[in-house]
Amino acid sequence: MKESEIPKADSLGEWAYLAIQKHFEKTLKHEADVLKDRDPEALHQMRVGMRRLRSAVTGFAPALDLPKAAGESKIGKIARRLGALRDLDVMLEALESRYKPSLPREQQDGLDTALERLAKQRREAFSQVRETLHAQPYKKLKQALKEWLKKPAYQEIAQLKIQEVLPDLLLPQVSRLFLEPGWLVGVKVFEAEIPLSEELKLKAVEEILASSGRLVHSLRKQVKRVRYQMSLFSGLYGASYAACVEEMKEIQEVLGEIQDSLVLGEVLGDVLDEEIDSALPALAQQLAQTRCEAWQKWQPLQQRYLSRETRLAFRCEFLQPQEASGNGQVPAVPESADGAMN
Repeated sequence: MKESEIPKADSLGEWAYLAIQKHFEKTLKHEADVLKDRDPEALHQMRVGMRRLRSAVTGFAPALDLPKAAGESKIGKIARRLGALRDLDVMLEALESRYKPSLPREQQDGLDTALERLAKQRREAFSQVRETLHAQPYKKLKQALKEWLKKPAYQEIAQLKIQEVLPDLLLPQVSRLFLEPGWLVGVKVFEAEIPLSEELKLKAVEEILASSGRLVHSLRKQVKRVRYQMSLFSGLYGASYAACVEEMKEIQEVLGEIQDSLVLGEVLGDVLDEEIDSALPALAQQLAQTRCEAWQKWQPLQQRYLSRETRLAFRCEFLQPQEASGNGQVPAVPESADGAMN
């Protein structure tokens, strides 16, 4: 089945086909440039393609009959390998451009040592990516998807009209999102009647993340899953649904700032074999300030989504999908947040 053979995508199976085709083609488009290792953007875009492909395969799973070589777990392994290399690119760029210029001279020398060691890790990570893209599992994945796109196979439910099943497809992920304990992290601390000074805010955020950072990270990952899945169906909903997708993106970005700064501090401690507070105290302070500022951006979003009214309105968005227009193509989705680590 070719996209040109679907004048209007009406069924669940047809929408699944278009999503898989779109993101698989994006992945292939950037593969050659990734192997040349000349442009970090090519790696970013290929990683985005793999993540979106995985999201499509997971989101449409009830409708699909995919070969084992093209399963979600196979895609996930390759996406993680690309992600490890991309994370190093993001870290190196942040250290060079954002943090290094404002460090005292004596700490810049220490950071240079860390940068050299991270650059070595990046060379090793690229070797692993190159090996992965030349290895049999990736070749089998590509071949399996090419064959499936030529002759797609579906589960019985794939023939149902997309509007009939879309709420049931989307709402389980939303339920898991709203049950994440990360929504409640730090609420009591910042709801205290006595306002906190900037210094106490910074200390409070550090203590919260030290004890419950994993819950915040888990929340961010589920927000990302919901955002990716919702984005597959933007063409079947209206402006208020699009606004919900944008809010998921905003939450992902804000929580991503927190996670990225935490990971950066841990990685620097590992490569320097010394706690960052001791090795690079000015940088440690900058990272803590980044987390504190991101947390203050997060608080109004956190309060909004702890509201019963917001959650009810969010769920209701999924109940009345519209008729597809045009040829049912999967819409383009903003991808800026995909640059974050992990």
